[in-house]
Amino acid sequence: MDPSRRSVLGAGLFSAAAVIPGWPDVRDRLEKVQADPYRRIGHADVQAIVAVTEHMSDMDDKFGGRIARPMSAAFLINTIVPALTATADDDVKNAVRSAAADHCYLTGYMAMDERQDALAQCYYGKALELAGAAGDHLTYCTTLRGMSVQAVDLGHGALAMRLADAAASASPQAGPRMLAFLTGQQAHAAAQTGDRTAALRYIREAEAAMERAESRAKAFGSYDPSALAYHTGQVRFELGDVAGSIESMELADRLREPVYRRTRVRYNAMTAERKLSMGRLEEACVDWGRVLDDYPHVQSGRCDDRVRIMLTSLRPHLGNPHAREVYDRGRPMLRGA
Repeated sequence: MDPSRRSVLGAGLFSAAAVIPGWPDVRDRLEKVQADPYRRIGHADVQAIVAVTEHMSDMDDKFGGRIARPMSAAFLINTIVPALTATADDDVKNAVRSAAADHCYLTGYMAMDERQDALAQCYYGKALELAGAAGDHLTYCTTLRGMSVQAVDLGHGALAMRLADAAASASPQAGPRMLAFLTGQQAHAAAQTGDRTAALRYIREAEAAMERAESRAKAFGSYDPSALAYHTGQVRFELGDVAGSIESMELADRLREPVYRRTRVRYNAMTAERKLSMGRLEEACVDWGRVLDDYPHVQSGRCDDRVRIMLTSLRPHLGNPHAREVYDRGRPMLRGA
C-alpha cells in the first residue's frame, strides 16, 4: 500500500537542487480532478481524516516512521484520495485539501525517518500543492521547514537555508511560537553554511519569541523549549563550540517529554559522539547506554544510523571495559547488521 508503488508518487534520488515553489506558484497548481458524483462528503469526514492523522503522528513519535508510514500511506490511498475527488461544498473541499496536505507532510516526515529521502521529497511536494490549493499557509510553511530539516540533516546547508527562508517569508503573521519554530531552523541552516552572524541573530530571535510564547497560556505545538535548546546546540556545534553544544543538548534532554523515544535516541547519540570527540569516553558510554535502553522500542532509519556510528566510534576503544560493554550490547541490536 505504498503510494510510490501505486503511481501516486515516484521517487528517485534526493535532489539537492530542488525547486522551491513560492506561495503564488502553488496556490492554483493542483490539477482539477473529476468529481465522483456517487460520493459526497461533509465536515464529519474531514474531522475523521484529521483525527486519524493525529493518531498516526502519535504513533510516529512513539515507535518511529518505519512502523507508522505503511499505515499512513494506506490511509492516504484508501481514504484521503477518494475524499479529494468526492462531491462537496467549497468549504469542505478546502478543508479536505488542507487535511490531505497535513497528512502528506506527516507521511513525508515518516519517510525521511526511514531514510527514504527521495520519497519524502515527493510527499512534501504533494503537501505544498495541496496546501496551496486549500489556501493553508500554516501547512505550506511547516512543509517548507520540514524540507529544510531534511536538507540540513543530509548536510545540504545552502538548500536548507533557502528552504528555511522560504518558510519564514511565507508566514506573514506568525505568532511567537511559530516564529521560534521558523527562526530556530533558520539559525541551524545558517550555522551549517558558516554564516556565524546570521546564525546567532536567528537564534536570539528564536529565544526571544519562545520567551513570549511561554509567557502566554500554553498553546498546541511541538516546538517548545526543548526543541529550541536542541537548535541552540546545533548552532553551537556547527560554529565550533562543541562543549557548549553538549550543554545545550543535555538541557534539551532534561526538558523533553519522555514519550519522544526516537528523539532521545538520536540526540543522546549525538551528545555521546561529541563527548567522545573531546576525549570524554566514559561519559559518552553512559549516554550510549541510555540510547540502547530506548533503541529497541523505535523503528527508525535515522536511529539505526546513530547506532551504526556508535559501533564504529567505539571500535578503537574496546580495551576500555565501559566501551567494550556498550559495544557488545549494541552490536546484536543493530538492525540490518
